[in-house]
Amino acid sequence: MIIITSPQEKLAGELTIPGDKSITHRAIMLGALARGITEIRGYLDAADCWSTVECLRALGVRITLKGRRLFIEGRNKKFMKPPGELDAGNSGTTARMLLGILAGQDFQVTLSGDLSLQKRPMDRVIEPLQLMGAHFEGESDTLPVTIRGGLLKGVTYECPLASAQVKSAVLLAGLQADGTTVFEEPERSRNHTELMLSRFGARIEVEGNRITLQGGNTLRGGQVWVPGDISAAAFLMVAAAIIPGSEVLIKNVGVNPTRSGAIDLLTKMGATIELREEKMWGKEPVADVMINGGSGLKGVNIGGEMIPRLIDEIPALAVAAAVAEGETVISDASELKVKESDRIAALAGQLRKLGAQIEETEEGMIIQGGADLKGAALDSCGDHRLAMALAVAGLVAEGETSVSGAEVINISFPGFMQSLRSLLDK
Repeated sequence: MIIITSPQEKLAGELTIPGDKSITHRAIMLGALARGITEIRGYLDAADCWSTVECLRALGVRITLKGRRLFIEGRNKKFMKPPGELDAGNSGTTARMLLGILAGQDFQVTLSGDLSLQKRPMDRVIEPLQLMGAHFEGESDTLPVTIRGGLLKGVTYECPLASAQVKSAVLLAGLQADGTTVFEEPERSRNHTELMLSRFGARIEVEGNRITLQGGNTLRGGQVWVPGDISAAAFLMVAAAIIPGSEVLIKNVGVNPTRSGAIDLLTKMGATIELREEKMWGKEPVADVMINGGSGLKGVNIGGEMIPRLIDEIPALAVAAAVAEGETVISDASELKVKESDRIAALAGQLRKLGAQIEETEEGMIIQGGADLKGAALDSCGDHRLAMALAVAGLVAEGETSVSGAEVINISFPGFMQSLRSLLDK
């Protein structure tokens, strides 16, 4: 449990946040698929990423830690049959992307996860992998799933939803397939996999929302620098934006345009945000993000092609909307229902306990801003992003706010509360 007492003084200072979770997963998996050694610097040392590490170790990949560097000895797309089930823990990224790798392996294995992950849909990945030639036992669309991989063929797949995890699974299978794999998505989702495949030497072309990958590629390991996770930074950005007088600099944040929707949205709401020291780490854009609090925020509409660019940041943005002036409408976000919790219901229910005015809709929510928030006893609902959002809300809720089950924050942002407290002006 964490306890937050308001009113808080301004937030001030600079800090570096943990590495990007999405990029860490992909660097580990592509390093395992490659030939040679991959060195990962700045990786996210969190539960979800260690689920990926342990699954790959069970598949025969040698992964060693030296200081703050992770070394992956690639197996050139040939893995060993594990002695038992693979456990993805709470990580949807691990489960869905790993199925793409397993689809090309000539053995049968069962993939499972914790009780929360077992409720999340896997059919969105199973369907295209079956079209490519992978075989699944039974008719379950949730974990545990038993897959037998083997000879795959490239396909053209039009995905009905914008999902980087589905796209990544299909592309990882396509690396091992005969022929060309084409993936089309309705809106552009985060493109870390495409960028990293290109960097590792894959023959890949991207034209708008259409990705073409040639099978039979040999990937070559190398060094990967992981920038700070913008999804984690968003919670600190919102905290600084809603507390008057705050001045916070977050160093070396990944600002990939397929992920930077939270910066664009907060700026549209009226927040003062500046990107400094812009640079490239490999193929990923990186910058220091400066946030000045005190600007009056205003409600906005959030929907359409913006949603894939900020889907993980909506819990934080909802807190900003609750204290902003006017109405915020979030639409086209039904994907929130199948995250670690039903984030539409859970977020609305918990923020209402603080006095926020929120109406749930089928694909999002309507938030009437300007409510006077009052401290309350809240529940993380087993969701790391919900827990961080509630902690941020507690900063501007009068009195004491407690969040039970907040240890789940370690899934994506170990040290979140320490980072937040380090910014409190003494």
